[in-house]
Amino acid sequence: MPVALFALAIGAFGIGLTEFVVAGILPEIARDFGIGIPRAGLMATTYALGVFVGAPILTVLAARIPRKTVLIGLAGLFTLGNVLTALAPTLPVALAGRILTAFNHGSFFGIGAIIAASLVPRERQASAIAFMFSGLTLANLVGVPAGTWLAQVHGWRLVFWLAAAIGLATMASLALCLPRIAGGPAVALRRELRALADPQVLLAMAITVFGPAAFFTSITYVAPMMIEEAGLSGAAVARLMVLFGLGLAVGNWLGGRFADRSLFGTLFVTLAAQAAVLLIFWAGASHAGLAAACIFLMAAFGFATVSPIQKLVMERADRAGAATMASSVNIGMFNLGNALGAWLGGATIAAGFGLASPNWAGALLSAVALVLAVIAWRTAAPLPAGATAP
Repeated sequence: MPVALFALAIGAFGIGLTEFVVAGILPEIARDFGIGIPRAGLMATTYALGVFVGAPILTVLAARIPRKTVLIGLAGLFTLGNVLTALAPTLPVALAGRILTAFNHGSFFGIGAIIAASLVPRERQASAIAFMFSGLTLANLVGVPAGTWLAQVHGWRLVFWLAAAIGLATMASLALCLPRIAGGPAVALRRELRALADPQVLLAMAITVFGPAAFFTSITYVAPMMIEEAGLSGAAVARLMVLFGLGLAVGNWLGGRFADRSLFGTLFVTLAAQAAVLLIFWAGASHAGLAAACIFLMAAFGFATVSPIQKLVMERADRAGAATMASSVNIGMFNLGNALGAWLGGATIAAGFGLASPNWAGALLSAVALVLAVIAWRTAAPLPAGATAP
């Protein structure tokens, strides 16, 4: 793999740590601010909404700036947001820090995915995108469990100080490793918006919203769920986050590998399997061994959908000349799904359905994504001459 992909993966690591570590440290945040678990879940919801809003705005503003400069600037924004979160004296200030941090997310992954794909032959593009996302999965495999443990021992704020340090490392690695890539022309909003209104692009983005949102509905509340339902300790929850990270890593690798062979086939299998696993998790949340297996499989099947969906959106949008905007907006859609999942999981708990209820809610979201994937496949327009069918 080109060395530039490693620089992108470092940035993805920091973003992954910041986004997903909240799932393991939610009880500590709630206790520090003196609030309930559903309200503490706003630390996940506001981050996801920040990504959704920030992706198209920053993509438009940065369209003509050299992409290397843009990515370094985005990493700086990420660093500042994490510092604000770490210093926050109240929940509203912490939420403001989360939103500021989130503004870099969509454009970083959107622009990064295009750069990653441009560095390799067409038949390896999904694998290159998956390699960039491997930083995200490594964050969940190593960073999130370590962050969960650190929060339990030294306080949750230390985690965000470490994320800020990773932001500085990202800026340095991008400056050293990423080739200079000129910015594109100014974004023609009318053309871009017309392209985003293409039915195939909209269907792919809808899959983005509902598919990964399914496992985020569950994982956001996995710490209180496992402590209360399965009687696990905080240390055991940290070990479960290792399993979750391992599942993401396996799913990311498999998704990139099989999407290059059969994009829609990969989506059908993973979305159906994710729904089944979440239903089993709902029924067996009180059994620690079964819950551990479900967390691993939920992560693997859930994250296996990410690179194929991103490739699908980029392919469909590229026909209409809006690949950059669509790529960034789709990352925003992924996080809109995360916000939907975090909100829905918290709503089921607040409604009195129990701490395991986010699992059946997530299964419903995965089923919706599967139906949308079938519709996208059945209505897909023929690929251009010479292109490889997914």
